[in-house]
Amino acid sequence: MNKTTRGSFTGKIGFVLAAAGSAVGLGNIWRFPYLAAKYGGGIFLLVYIILAVTFGFTLMIGEIALGRKTGLSAIGAFKALNKKFSFIGYLASLIPAIILPYYSVIGGWVMKYLSVFLTGQCHSATSDEFFGNFISSVGEPVIWFLLFLTITAVVVLLGVEKGVEKVSKIMMPVLVALSVVIAVYSMFMPGALEGVKYYILPDFSKFSVTTILAAMGQLFYSMSLAMGIMITYGSYMKKDVNIESSVKQIELFDTGIAFLAGLMIIPAVFVFSGGSPEALGKGPSLMFVTLPKVFDSMMGGTVIGIAFFVLVLFAALTSSISLMETVVSILCDKLKINRRLVCGIVFIAIFLVGLPSCLGYSIWSEVKVMGMQFLDFFDFASNSVLMPIVAFFTCIFIGYVIKPKAITEEIEISAKFKREKMFNVIIKYIAPICIVLILVSSVFDALGIFKI
Repeated sequence: MNKTTRGSFTGKIGFVLAAAGSAVGLGNIWRFPYLAAKYGGGIFLLVYIILAVTFGFTLMIGEIALGRKTGLSAIGAFKALNKKFSFIGYLASLIPAIILPYYSVIGGWVMKYLSVFLTGQCHSATSDEFFGNFISSVGEPVIWFLLFLTITAVVVLLGVEKGVEKVSKIMMPVLVALSVVIAVYSMFMPGALEGVKYYILPDFSKFSVTTILAAMGQLFYSMSLAMGIMITYGSYMKKDVNIESSVKQIELFDTGIAFLAGLMIIPAVFVFSGGSPEALGKGPSLMFVTLPKVFDSMMGGTVIGIAFFVLVLFAALTSSISLMETVVSILCDKLKINRRLVCGIVFIAIFLVGLPSCLGYSIWSEVKVMGMQFLDFFDFASNSVLMPIVAFFTCIFIGYVIKPKAITEEIEISAKFKREKMFNVIIKYIAPICIVLILVSSVFDALGIFKI
């Protein structure tokens, strides 16, 4: 596959919605509210927003510009600019291949819950044992995993313009509309005001270094950074599209959905549990265990529940599509073979690699890696180890190998780079130090040396 035959987005709107669809995912819906609750509510939100418009902006604009400059996905992009640093592309390419299998397993869980609400069995999902019984069974989780993966593959098979862009143009506006409706509903429940205050009003007494580290870690997860996705999407971007304004709009989408997710979940947890640390710290189960109880107690809760899980499914699909598209694009560039054949190979490989995560709570529940179940281990390896490493080397590559001017030149093909000075300082000096802190704290946390 060469540049002349490479697919592309039709314009800025298609690119922004597809890239925003990649950034918006399960991390925005459950992980962001969970971290916001754990690390001080409003102060975490404030720190995250500041980091998003500085640290996140810098990494995202650098990756997109690398992709558009070379017209290649991660491996090809780094190799084309400096062969000695092609290893960064290989590391980046490994990340979506690790994430997509277990991410699709969780996507299957979302489809299961949506089916429960669609068939009017929402009350059964309120049982504390329901979620555990489901994921500990053998056949059903595999079926839902396979169905979610199939939907993802079909969209990717259709290609960039007819598949990724078209689906994103439909999904993203619906996602925003559903988020607003459910957030407003949640905010106005009796007793929700305390949760709204906790989430929105910064309490500076709760500010700490761990707040910054947690917000930085979420930034990678939430904005699809350091995994080759934004490089791949940048390679599909036309030269007349303004990169800087596009990144601003992607960040607005991503942060906006995360903010709305917090308004959906945190006030509701305050209503039904008093905002206890135990309730707010449940992670994935906050969505799969707590919220069905919330919906069941609401007037019209079944309809609200259906809308919510449709929203989560849309978020999961937009991200899984970008993950698979990145893997497919890299293999097409590398192997120079038919896209349809590559899609088939990737589909089979992802299914096989995802089986341990899918069955890790049932027949393989006794098997642990570093004391973690398969899904937890893959999540740790990709998000806490590989992504910071890739981000660090990307900063070094842009800051000291090709130099920031190479990125500026690409951006200014379509418009003046307004935040060039900020970009230069962060990419060369601030980001590398911060990323090392994230990596060290994550590894130490996993090893139990200290807990952030």
